[in-house]
Formats: sequence, C-alpha cells, structure tokens
Amino acid sequence: MRLPIQDCTIVIMGATGDLAKRKLIPALYKLLADGLLQKYVFVGTGREDTTVEQIFEGASRFVDHVDPALWKQFQQNFYYVRVSFQQPSDYVALKALIEREEAARGLGGNRLFYLATMPEHFSAITQSLADHKIVHHNTPGAVCEGKACPWQRVVYEKPFGCNLESAQEINRKIAEVFSEQQAFRIDHYLGKELVANIAVIRFANTVFEPLWNNLYIESVQIVLKEKVGIEQRGAFYDQYGALKDVVQNHMLQLVALIGMELPQSLEGECIRDAKVALLKKTSIIDALFAQYEGYWQEAAVAENSRTETFAALKLAIDNDRWRGVPFFLKTGKALDEKSTSIHITFRKSPHLRQEYVCESNVLTITIEPDDGFSLKLNGKMPGKSEQTTPVHMKFCHSCLFGPNTAQAYEVLLFDALQGDQSVFVRFDEIEESWKIVEALGKNEGKLCSYVRGTSGPQELEEWAEGHNVRWER
Repeated sequence: MRLPIQDCTIVIMGATGDLAKRKLIPALYKLLADGLLQKYVFVGTGREDTTVEQIFEGASRFVDHVDPALWKQFQQNFYYVRVSFQQPSDYVALKALIEREEAARGLGGNRLFYLATMPEHFSAITQSLADHKIVHHNTPGAVCEGKACPWQRVVYEKPFGCNLESAQEINRKIAEVFSEQQAFRIDHYLGKELVANIAVIRFANTVFEPLWNNLYIESVQIVLKEKVGIEQRGAFYDQYGALKDVVQNHMLQLVALIGMELPQSLEGECIRDAKVALLKKTSIIDALFAQYEGYWQEAAVAENSRTETFAALKLAIDNDRWRGVPFFLKTGKALDEKSTSIHITFRKSPHLRQEYVCESNVLTITIEPDDGFSLKLNGKMPGKSEQTTPVHMKFCHSCLFGPNTAQAYEVLLFDALQGDQSVFVRFDEIEESWKIVEALGKNEGKLCSYVRGTSGPQELEEWAEGHNVRWER
C-alpha cells in the first residue's frame, strides 16, 4: 500500500525540455490523481522565457484521461522561474520563490529536485544548490533544532556523464556537498514492472534458481529495439550513440539483474551490492556497429558522423556461475518494431533418444510492448510417436493485474519522494558500467549501414553465425 506524501516541494530543473513534457509532468499528474500528494508545490526552471501555461499545453497531449478540474489545480500550483545554470543571481531568485511558497502553504522544507538536464550541467547545478543553501547536506535521522531535519534529495537523469571520467567527476561533486542517501541516479528501465520482477522470477521460484548457471543455461539474449530514429535529439545523440545511450545504462542494468548472485535480501543496498559485484566480472568480447541510412541528414548531426545507431555485442562474465555462457545484446534505432525482451536459453536435454528432435527451452521476459513472460517447453506431437512440438506457457501482466499499473516515471518519482533508493543506481554501478563500455573503445574499422524499418544491417547475420547465436523473437 502506498501512503500519501504529506509535505513536499518538487522542482524540475529543465522543465521546458522534452522529458518534462512527455514523462515528468504526466507522472506528477498521475500521482495527484491517485491522491498520493497531499500538501505540495511544484516549481519548474529552464533557460527559456516561457510560461506555466505554455509548458502545460505542451505536456497535455501526453496525459491520458485528464480531469479538467485537477489539471487546472495542478497548473495553479506550478510556478516557473528562468534559471541559467551558471548564473548565481538566478539561484537567489529560485530560493526566494521556493521559500515564499513553502511559507504560504505551511510546508516544512522537504524538497525533491529533478535534474532533467544534460549531464554536463550536473556538477554546476549540484554546487549551486549547495552554495545557495537550497539543498542542505543531511542524512536520514538527522536532527535540526531539536526535531527531524526536512529531507532534501536530488534526482539525476540518465545518462550520468558522457564517459567514466565525467561520471567520476559528478560523483565527486555530489560527495563533496551531499550525502549518498540524497542522490538518486535514475534509470527509468528499473521502474518498469517486469524489470522489477526479474529478481522475483529468479529467486522466488525453485524451478529456476537451481538451474540459473552455466550447467543448464546455454546463452542469454537482451534485445532492445526502437522503431523511431533520433527524432529531435540529434545534438545529444550524436555525442553518445547506441553504446552510451542504451547499452551503458539500460542494458547493463538488465545484465546485472539477470546475472547477480543471491543478495542478502531483495531490497535496497543488498541488490545494489550484488549488481556491482556482477558488473566487475563483466566484459565485452566482440561488437558489431551500424548506422541507419539518412542519419547524416538528421538535424544537428555532424557531417560524416560515425556515431552508431545500432549495436550487437557479445559479453562474458568471468565467475563460477556464468563462465562459458555468452550474453548477447542487440539494440538500435529506426528498426522494424519497438520492443524490449530478455531470452534465457537452456541447454538441450542429454537424455532423449537421438530420433527426437527438440528445441531448447527458452524463458522469455517481455518488458514491452506486452509485459509478461513465457516458457517454451517441448511436448509430444499428437498422433506422432517420435515428433515433438514447442509449447508456450505464458503469463500476461495486464491480463492479470489490469492495464493501468503505474508507469516507470510515476513509480520512480514516488520512490524518490519516499527516500527508497532500491531501484536507483549507486555511484559504483555507474562507474563499473562505464568501465565495461570504455574497455571496448570505438570501432575505427567498418561501420555498417542499414535501411530504416528493417531488423538491422545485413552483416548481422554473418556476425550471429560466427558466434553461433540465433536471435529469439
């Protein structure tokens, strides 16, 4: 049961951006609609001259089933102030606005700042919030003037840095002015219901946990496909590409959840410890990169750019559980469909007579578009004494729990408001994932190409054959 947040100020740094309009404002509205915010005020900041009305007009098309009265109430409790991240006087104005509205509403100073900005601004914003005493250094249970200090937290949107060096610099800056308990490094994939379910599927089912090792598992595939191209994100995407934009965060987090050892408990620091231990043993063995045709013509993309929009990777995990089991990752923009899935392929049974031709058992966890999981088994073909056929046992999440379960950003925002860091990424997870990606380096050889709306480059077939992998669907 989720208990309402009784007292909070929520500040979106970067409120004029696409993320705020598409995800953050709709998520906050849903929290209001669910009665999970009781006393509150919202503040948006940005470097543009705009109005709250304009921001909400842009966000309204991303909200389903709007209650006009509640939407109006939300807008009336939302304030906007122009803030240039390097301008001290703008932070003075921001602090004055926050303190004025908190006093007027009887709020106690609990504050959540969401940095929906480019990562190169994280250090400057962090330092300014501390310098101007907008966010104070504190730890859970700290006492201020004889009573519990108000909590004050900062959420950092992904990507966290653009490389290992920048990530370490941001982490150093956070450690200088805030406690680790105040920093919430977000990866929105960890808020998705089926991702949160991975550990439960593994550890709460005795039919899987004893088999979750290299004696019984042949390979693991993680596939994250996007149908859209880079849209209006050329300036950002051309600096990152598929490897930094998706693999370094989303996909390596999935690898860590699938591969980690049994944590002491399925919550908090124990899960984060187990993920870090797994990432320390993980390396990229081989990679194939490609770029969709027409990428150079996208707005704000450098001429003759070699940024990859597609990546296929083979990973190895050097520990007793996974040694010898390849992990295959595949991701790309402008592909034939939008989907994210994980496929655990088990080794074929050694006990059948040779005349039986059976497929491998496969556990498939589908994160989108249709949340659920299925297990492919082998059954006897009716009327045929020696023929088998694949049989799928399926679980449909929306069929059982309904279609209106909380979306990722709603879950993560509410967890941050509660101070629950379980599904946020710790500083050492970030740094280990950057080490994995940077050890590969950039491919200076051939960059393949592919046609928009296809399944990827033609060279992928040869690459897959070379690694003896058949991509599951």
